[in-house]
Amino acid sequence: MLLAGKGHHVRLWAREPEIVNSIQKHKKNSVYLSDLTLPENITSSGELGEVIRGSGLVVFATPSHTIRSMAEKVRPLLEGNERIVSVAKGIEMDTFLTMSQVLTEVLDGVIEEDHIGVLSGPSHAEEVSRGMPTTVVASSTSRNTAVFIQQTFMTPQFRVYINRDIVGVEVSGAVKNILAIAAGIADGADLGDNAKAALITRGLTEIRRLGITLGASQDTFSGLTGIGDLIVTCTSQHSRNRNVGYRIGKGEKLDDIITSMDMVAEGVKTTKSVYEWSRILNVTMPITEKVYQVLFEDVSPQDAVYELMTREPKEEVIF
Repeated sequence: MLLAGKGHHVRLWAREPEIVNSIQKHKKNSVYLSDLTLPENITSSGELGEVIRGSGLVVFATPSHTIRSMAEKVRPLLEGNERIVSVAKGIEMDTFLTMSQVLTEVLDGVIEEDHIGVLSGPSHAEEVSRGMPTTVVASSTSRNTAVFIQQTFMTPQFRVYINRDIVGVEVSGAVKNILAIAAGIADGADLGDNAKAALITRGLTEIRRLGITLGASQDTFSGLTGIGDLIVTCTSQHSRNRNVGYRIGKGEKLDDIITSMDMVAEGVKTTKSVYEWSRILNVTMPITEKVYQVLFEDVSPQDAVYELMTREPKEEVIF
C-alpha cells in the first residue's frame, strides 16, 4: 500500500491461490487485512517469474524460516542489478544467520552484498497500510543501498532513518519477538504492569548483550529497532507474538495456539534459535531461557517467573 501510494507498480507473490484470485478479481486480500481495498497498481501472482522478472526492488516479506527456500527459488529469476530488501525478523535455526546474511549467502554470485538491505522498526502492517504515522530504519552494509531504501519507502506518513549497524538492527528485530511472548505471558497470567515493565527493560539488556557480542553498536538498542520495536511488540493488540504469549498465560497449549493462527508468530521459532545461540556464545539471557522452557519444556509461567525472581542478587548493569 505504501509503495503503491508512491506510484510504484507492486507485484505480490502469494502462496495461496485464493489470495491471488481475491487480489486480482476484487482488489481484496481475503485472508490478511480483508477490509482493505487495494489500488489498481497492486497485482498478484502465484508464479514467481511473473513477480520477479523486470523488478528493480525485491522485498522479502515471507516468514523468516522460509527466507532461505524463497531466496533459492528467486535466485535464478534475478538479473543481478536488483536491490534486495528484507522485512522479515528472525534468526535462522542451525546456522544462526540473520535474514540479510541468509540472503547474502544464497544470492552470492548473482547479487552483491552491498545491494542487500533491511527495513525494520516499530511498524505493524495494520497501521502502515492505513497511512498511520510510522517511523523505521533502513540498514545495509552499503550506505548507497541504505539511502536507496530510505528514498524508496519514505513518505510524509512513513519516516525512514538510516542506521549502518545492520547486525544490531537485525538482532534487535529478531529477539524482541521472544520478549513479546514473555510480555504476553505476563499479561495472560495477570502478573501486572510492574512485571511487564521489568520484562521489557531486562529484555532489552538481553538484546544488547547478544548484539554487542556479535559486534553491534550499543547505540542501536536505544533506537527505533531496539527499544522502539520492543515497546510496540510487547504492548500492541496487533502483535502476534504477544498474543501467543497471552494465550499461553491463560493456560492454552502452544500446539493448539499455532494450529488456530492464520499468521506466523516469528518469536516461537526464533526462541529456539536464539536460546541455542546464546548457549554456544555463552551469553546470559535468562528471560529467553525461561520463554524457551515455557514453550518447549512444559514449564509453567508461574514457575518460570519464580525462577527469574529468585536468581542470585546482582547489580543492574548494561551487559
